[in-house]
Amino acid sequence: MACRQLWASRAASYLRISVFHRSFSNVLKDLKYADSHEWVKVDGKSAIVGITDHAQDHLGDVVYVELPEVGAAVTQGGTFGAVESVKATSDINSPVSGEVVEVNVELNSSPALVNSSPYGNGWIIRVKMSDNGELDNLMDSEQYSKFCEEEDSKH
Repeated sequence: MACRQLWASRAASYLRISVFHRSFSNVLKDLKYADSHEWVKVDGKSAIVGITDHAQDHLGDVVYVELPEVGAAVTQGGTFGAVESVKATSDINSPVSGEVVEVNVELNSSPALVNSSPYGNGWIIRVKMSDNGELDNLMDSEQYSKFCEEEDSKH
């Protein structure tokens, strides 16, 4: 756990954001979260999207990430790709609507970055957002932490 917290602190430093520590995984304070376990970091009209530490922990070792094409349209809650792990394959949903302007091509050769650096080098897409108001539909770090704890208590 200490190693994971050290990693999260380094990732937070790289992204210039603060960390909110939880007992089972890390949640970064300055991000927004979808109930399908994706995170979004917003910078003006641009947003970086990835899957959460909680999601990657439940998936296990990621062996493949299906990426969309640059220029593809994404909609809030809509599927844009998939993550395949040794345990399962899971759809990746976009927390925001807009146009994909960049994909993390490093994931083609190193999909495990999603496990080792979900909030850093394991990001998945960058989106030019079409509606910043959609961010109001997402959770902040405290809401997401509570959501995960409630979800885990049901399993």
